[in-house]
Amino acid sequence: MAENIKVYVPDNSIKKGYRSLFREMAEEVRTSKWLTWQLFKRDFKIIYQQSVLGILWILIPPMMTVGTFIFLNDAGIFNVGDISVPYPLFALLGVALWQVFATGLNSTTNSLMAAGSMISKINFPREALVFSSMGKVLITFLIQMGLVVVLFVYYGIVPPWTVILFPFTLIPVLLLALGLGLILSILNGVVRDVGRTLPIITTFLMFLTPILYATPQSGFLATLTEYNPLYYLLIVPRDLILIGETSLWDGYLISSLLSIGAFFACWIIFHLTETRIAERI
Repeated sequence: MAENIKVYVPDNSIKKGYRSLFREMAEEVRTSKWLTWQLFKRDFKIIYQQSVLGILWILIPPMMTVGTFIFLNDAGIFNVGDISVPYPLFALLGVALWQVFATGLNSTTNSLMAAGSMISKINFPREALVFSSMGKVLITFLIQMGLVVVLFVYYGIVPPWTVILFPFTLIPVLLLALGLGLILSILNGVVRDVGRTLPIITTFLMFLTPILYATPQSGFLATLTEYNPLYYLLIVPRDLILIGETSLWDGYLISSLLSIGAFFACWIIFHLTETRIAERI
């Protein structure tokens, strides 16, 4: 009588094929929707607990940043360049868009470390932690956009019809922040310096991207801006709201394709390594 022999091998998603891999990833997102929503609500409430100013902390940082550059420009210390719309509106919208990327990247990078005990004790899709942290960024952005609307009313400016395209043009920068956050969250579990140095890097990148000043036309910064994907991903949405047109569609399309590709590549790597995360947190 022949014996039935069952051989156990290490789980290897790559051997299953990419079609099976994508099915697993999609299934994890579907089954973790409720958990992602609960994590989002918990984290958003915790941020402003025992805070006197509460939700006003969402508006204070961008207002202080814009106010600083207004003061520097008026004092002749820094020239913001030729701006065709009121500078406070130009700068505040730019900062709000920048924080979608920078705050999203910082939040997702630290999402796994912030839930270290949960990861080590409970088996669940780790993507839920990263995705829920991105939800807080979107709520923050919507609140800041309320202040932008107030400025539109204050200056008596009616947005062009292209404003309806604005939500769709934000998708690539969201995917880029989320994709990079998936990878950096793993690296942050291995090397804690990643989470500590990231805010410094994103602040430095903000000053290299024409968010608070007009696009440079010559010099090293102009060349750097031309090859900066964030420039196209952030300036095109702002142009559609402020002036209703843009000349950066080619760069935006290329940057968007790079963002989408980076997101899926990073998500695949995260999915293949998430079972080993608990060992490092």
